[in-house]
Amino acid sequence: MTRLARTAGLTDVQEEILSTVRDFVDKEILPVATALEHRDEYPAQIVEGLKELGLFGLMIPEEYGGLGESLLTYALCVEEIARGWMSVSGIINTHFIVAYMLKQHGTQEQKDTFLPRMALGEVRGAFSMSEPGLGSDVSAITSKGVKDGEEYVLDGQKMWLTNGGTSTLVAVLCRSDEGHPEGTPPHKSMTTFLVEKEAGFGEVRPGLTIPGKIDKMGYKGVDTTELIMDGLRIPANRVLGGTTGRGFYQMMDGVEVGRVNVAARGCGVAQRAFELGVSYAQQRQTFGKPIAQHQAIQFKLAEMATKVEAAHAMMVNAARKKDSGERNDLEAGMAKYLASEYCKEVVEDAFRIHGGYGFSKEYEIERLYREAPMLLIGEGTAEIQKMIIGRRLLEEYRLQG
Repeated sequence: MTRLARTAGLTDVQEEILSTVRDFVDKEILPVATALEHRDEYPAQIVEGLKELGLFGLMIPEEYGGLGESLLTYALCVEEIARGWMSVSGIINTHFIVAYMLKQHGTQEQKDTFLPRMALGEVRGAFSMSEPGLGSDVSAITSKGVKDGEEYVLDGQKMWLTNGGTSTLVAVLCRSDEGHPEGTPPHKSMTTFLVEKEAGFGEVRPGLTIPGKIDKMGYKGVDTTELIMDGLRIPANRVLGGTTGRGFYQMMDGVEVGRVNVAARGCGVAQRAFELGVSYAQQRQTFGKPIAQHQAIQFKLAEMATKVEAAHAMMVNAARKKDSGERNDLEAGMAKYLASEYCKEVVEDAFRIHGGYGFSKEYEIERLYREAPMLLIGEGTAEIQKMIIGRRLLEEYRLQG
């Protein structure tokens, strides 16, 4: 364990889990990550290893076969995994958000049906809010769920679905006007539907098509897809929580913990970039000495390490606040914003330290340089985070009288 990004006050169980995950990352992920990423290959063997470690059930309660761990434990595990390869953390993140939404908002029947199999990794979760034309404006979604007897008929097109092909359970946010008078605010007429499907691409069940993987600059290996619903029939008992009109709140609750996850990913990628930079700086020589002995490089390393430490502290604080039962949207937004921005800066400094070799696919920093930008837009852009932070600050510091 290095000096940076340590977390005080962990239990023996938490330390043991983190040690196991760190060992797995060093032995099973780091040696193969760059080769798999360059081939855009799904890390099937790594995923099987994560199942064996129980990470798909890390936060699922013990009564459903999970480990019943805290958001902090989960976030620290994500930090370690992202240090190895950020795409792998994406594979478990969407699964975790759907499991969290089921735990918090699902009916008893929905929990009993899905959570035990999700804990084992047999059912793999994904969630879908965004659409091709709306980006961060979730209230403008056009996908619809219309009641037809004991079923709902879903129509619409979704975008940026992480694990769209490999998942077998997708939480899909749609507009559902049933029972809501005209003029109801958009966020009060949305419903989350639990859509079961086969893994794969093409028409994965009648009325549901996953066209194929979107070719991306980075964040490879994990499949990012569209999702097209055309007369997709869903039983009424697959409305999350059993009541329509609650979908926006359910999704935002999931995204709030997702933002802690993205902050943790930023921390992990930044840590790895620092490790690569500080190592290379001690090996590469210019003007007769290692470049680490040049003050310009020492200044870079000092700034990088400080950013790694600051981002980690904010991420831990946001996770602990959520675990304590307190509202953490301000802290989660701050942590996500800071960690993703600092991650980009630390990665770029490590890239600069590598000089021309940073541009070569032979060096790991090239992969990190393409991965870091995704964190600037995932789970809400930096601008969205600043809007959330600003509004919450005005709530907290409202002038009296």
